Amino acid sequence: MRKFALNPHRRKFVPGLFLLVVLLVLNACSSDNSNAPSTSVNPFAPTDGSFNHNLGPGASAHDFLASDTYTQLVVEIQYMDGYKPTPDAVSQLKTFLGNRLNKPSGISFIYTQIAPGGKSTYTLDDIAKMEENNRTEFTDGRKLAAYFLFLDGGYTDDTDKSKVLGVTYRNTSVAIFEKTIQSLTDQPTEPQRYVLEATVYEHEFGHVLGLVNNGSPMQTDHEDASHPHHCDNSNCLMNWQVESGGVVGNLFGTNPIPTLDQNCLDDLKANGGK
Repeated sequence: MRKFALNPHRRKFVPGLFLLVVLLVLNACSSDNSNAPSTSVNPFAPTDGSFNHNLGPGASAHDFLASDTYTQLVVEIQYMDGYKPTPDAVSQLKTFLGNRLNKPSGISFIYTQIAPGGKSTYTLDDIAKMEENNRTEFTDGRKLAAYFLFLDGGYTDDTDKSKVLGVTYRNTSVAIFEKTIQSLTDQPTEPQRYVLEATVYEHEFGHVLGLVNNGSPMQTDHEDASHPHHCDNSNCLMNWQVESGGVVGNLFGTNPIPTLDQNCLDDLKANGGK
């Protein structure tokens, strides 16, 4: 059974007037592979020196950003019935990645509907097992693969006052609690769905890319000392507390999706990004 270490410092959103929403990020994961298949081609526990998809977030940041090893990125999106991400949000994510990653052979997305999970809430172990049972795209040759899982339930630690929208739990793996996002959007006091979706997707991929100080070394000290692996700029996409300042207000503006600040951009560029 895999065990995952949680980051206790959580990124927070206020998509409505009263409900606090939390983005959860995992700093690292460890695994006990005693029950793993013995074959050397197991992509989650390779024994032949091939790409390891069972590392912590940020561990493969350079591989995503640069083109020296991988020139193509395929993002596999697997979703449960009724919880497919909106096209506008995925388009925003593709633009975000295209602006940051050096992938001359292109960035593509593939979609697959999978069977419902059958639970109202999911643990991290549940999520990892679903990925292992369903994921089909893995890093091979010059192609790098990432995985997004869109769930039909919430997170096991959700409460009436806080909800988790996404988790970055491996070096190429993100889970999105799409049912929760749908329940918090498209009302007069709430953001448009694609805006909140895109904000979550881009923030989580920022952690895949090693932000902040977790795989992409800082060029200038800008990590929030009280909230590790998040930016100390309250207006940055990678800030942990986006409800402060003007960030939440931006969710309702004409250009609502937060962006990376210059310090985060400098970190990515120094690690092989654009």
